[in-house]
Amino acid sequence: MRLPGLSLYLIPRRWLLAALLIASPLPAVPPAVAQSPTDQAASSANVVAEPSPADAPAEPTAAASGSASLTGSASDGLTYVQPPERLVGLIRQGKVPSDLEELLALEQQQKKIAELAAECTVNVQINGHEAGNTQGCGVVITPDGFVLTAAHVAERPGLRVRLTFADGRTYAGRTLGMNREVDAGLIRIEPGQNDGRPWPHASLGSSEDLRPGMWCVATGHPGGYDLDRGVVTRVGRILSIRPGSIVTDCALIGGDSGGPLFDMQGRLIAVHSRIGNDVADNLHVPVDHYSDSWDDLCAGKAWGFLPGFRPVLGVRGAPDSELAIIDSVHRRSPADQAGIQAGDIIERFGQDAITDFQSLKDAVDQTMPGKRVVIRLRRDGQVKRVIVEIGRDPRSD
Repeated sequence: MRLPGLSLYLIPRRWLLAALLIASPLPAVPPAVAQSPTDQAASSANVVAEPSPADAPAEPTAAASGSASLTGSASDGLTYVQPPERLVGLIRQGKVPSDLEELLALEQQQKKIAELAAECTVNVQINGHEAGNTQGCGVVITPDGFVLTAAHVAERPGLRVRLTFADGRTYAGRTLGMNREVDAGLIRIEPGQNDGRPWPHASLGSSEDLRPGMWCVATGHPGGYDLDRGVVTRVGRILSIRPGSIVTDCALIGGDSGGPLFDMQGRLIAVHSRIGNDVADNLHVPVDHYSDSWDDLCAGKAWGFLPGFRPVLGVRGAPDSELAIIDSVHRRSPADQAGIQAGDIIERFGQDAITDFQSLKDAVDQTMPGKRVVIRLRRDGQVKRVIVEIGRDPRSD
C-alpha cells in the first residue's frame, strides 16, 4: 500500500497472517560485535576547495542551551495513537495476533503511526566538507525544533545542517552536543524559520519498560532523501535490550542513522544507530540516554567514543611542539595510505586550523572512522593537500 508522501512495505495479508499465527520463538540475536554506522557519506576526490570562515564550526549559542527539556507526556506530541482495547495486552506483552480481526487492527494501528511519524522524521545533511557531504536522519521532538539524531550523523558540535521534511521543505540547523559512547546526538533547527508556528514533533516515550517481542515502527530515509518515494517505514519487533542499545529486526540501511523508532502507541523509544553483520542485528539508541544527558547535549558538549569506533590517523608527533610536525607514520595506516610523511607539518585538518600536535589529535578525535578529510600540509616549504580516510583503532573494541 502507498500513502501520500509515505512508502510502506506490507506483506500480503494471507502470508502475514500465516506467519504470525505460527507459534515460534523470536529469532536468535547475534552476539554484540562492532557494527557499521548506517549514515551515508558522498565524497569526491576530484574537487578540493579551501574552506571559508563562514563554514567553520560555531560554538552553540546560549539560546540553544537549556531552552527545552526532554520531558512531557506522550499526548504532547503528534505521533501518539491510542490503541483499541483489544490490542492493549498484545502491545504491552509483545504477543502475536490470535485471529484475523486482531491482525487487521494491528495493521491499522501501525499504518496510523507510520503516517504521523513521517511528518517529524527529517533527512539531515551536513555540507561544506571538502571531501564530500554526510547525510542521515533525525526526529523532531519539541515544538521549538530540537532534533534527536545519532552522534555519528551530527559529527561534532557547531556544524551547519540542512534538514529536509517529508514534503520537501528544507530548513537550516546546527549540531549541538553528542554522547559518542552510545551514539546519541542533538541538533537544533535555527529559530525564526516557521513563521512562529510549532514544528511537528514526535510523542516521547521511555525505553525503561521495553521487553523482547514488543512491536515497533521504524522510519527513515534509506539511501538518502527521495521526494517521490517519501519516508520509508518498517514494522518489526524488539529482539533484545542491551546496555546502551535496543536490538530489533527492523532492517536499517545506509542513510537511516538518526531516524526514529516508535512503539505501537506511536511513542518515541529509540533512535537508529548502526547495523551488524546480520539483517536481524539492528541497533538503536534508547531515548532515555538523551534525557539522562539532556543539559550537556543542549550545551554543546561532546564526549566519549562508540565502542569499536575510536578514530585513528596513524601518526606520531611531539605533544610539546609549537607546530604539528609528524615524527613518524605507522605502516599501512590511513596517514601512510594518504601519502603523509615524517617531517610533514599539518596546517589544516578539514575545517580545523591545526596549530600543534595536540590540536591535530583533538581534530581526529572529533571525526568518525570512515570519514574522508582533506588535510593541508607543508613539505619542504611547499603546500600540499591530501585526502585521508580516518581509520578505526582495533584496540577500542
